[in-house]
Amino acid sequence: MAEPGPHDAITDVPGIEVGHYTDLEHATGCTVVLARAGATPGVFQPGGAPGTLDTDLAVAENAIQEIHAVLLTGGSTIGLDAAEGVRRYLKESGVGLPLVPDLAPLPLAMGAVVFDLMIGDAVHPNGDSGYTAASTASHGPVQQGSVGVGTGCTVAKAGRPGGLIKGGVGTASLVHESGLIVGAIVATNSVGDIVDPSSGTLVAGSRGEQHAKMSRSSQALLNRSIAEFEELQQSRPNFSSDTAGANTTLAVIATNAKLHKGTAKRLSIMGAAGLARTIDPVFTPGDGDTIFTLSTGDIDVTSIPALLTLTGTMAAEAVAAATLRSVREASSLAGVPSVAEWTSPAQQSG
Repeated sequence: MAEPGPHDAITDVPGIEVGHYTDLEHATGCTVVLARAGATPGVFQPGGAPGTLDTDLAVAENAIQEIHAVLLTGGSTIGLDAAEGVRRYLKESGVGLPLVPDLAPLPLAMGAVVFDLMIGDAVHPNGDSGYTAASTASHGPVQQGSVGVGTGCTVAKAGRPGGLIKGGVGTASLVHESGLIVGAIVATNSVGDIVDPSSGTLVAGSRGEQHAKMSRSSQALLNRSIAEFEELQQSRPNFSSDTAGANTTLAVIATNAKLHKGTAKRLSIMGAAGLARTIDPVFTPGDGDTIFTLSTGDIDVTSIPALLTLTGTMAAEAVAAATLRSVREASSLAGVPSVAEWTSPAQQSG
């Protein structure tokens, strides 16, 4: 039996902390997941347009076996400037890999970006933003919705031009009776709609002309003629959005299972199923979807394949739950309504 952890958040995994930097004025921000004691990394990139930092640290044949932080940031690739502040904070805190006896430990961070420059102002997180996120990280409950990397996120951009809905950041966890813990944090900025896999209900789709009306973007894609696609290509070079390129969903999975880099990547691959269950369409050419894994514990699951399968199944469930929360907890911002506002009967009657 697996149940949500005490915080129902990625911070239920021992050794994992989360901090946000939020800029509501400019509709951007960043989120940092810390593993001060080091974590074995894995990465899977099913999206067609990723923007990442130092993901080669997770390649199985490379020498480094641990990292200390994952940065999820707005601002597209320019937002990776925030990594300087994350490393600066870790260095000041004495966190890192002790390579040489007389030198300070070397902090190692990976990262990835969402493109949020087309709502609000074209401002990106910087080194001080990353420092703030890292320095405020904690083991406690995690704020969700339009915060951190989720501040400028939007979803449902494959349908009607101008029909996007506010996205955000969400988190969830599962604790198995064996003591195995898996948590996830997701920043949802997808081309696709958001669907509840338990019921098939459309949570966030392309906004209609009338209040509270939403439709499935995938159906709009399937019903378009070649001529319509050509017209969209001319009017919107990346037809997946009226704000071209403003996409990408990012996830970090953490677990107290003991993994090596190869099995950590397998966990990222299995965890990606959580995105496939909740986002439609997903892993498109206009999305840079990237899933990180951090292994912090000592529960051996690699010697029994069924236990690794259990861990991956828990990861997919946590990613799906976090994805749903990232949108349900979001707030309207920069002229983009949240699901709660768009579907509110009070707003409709008003």
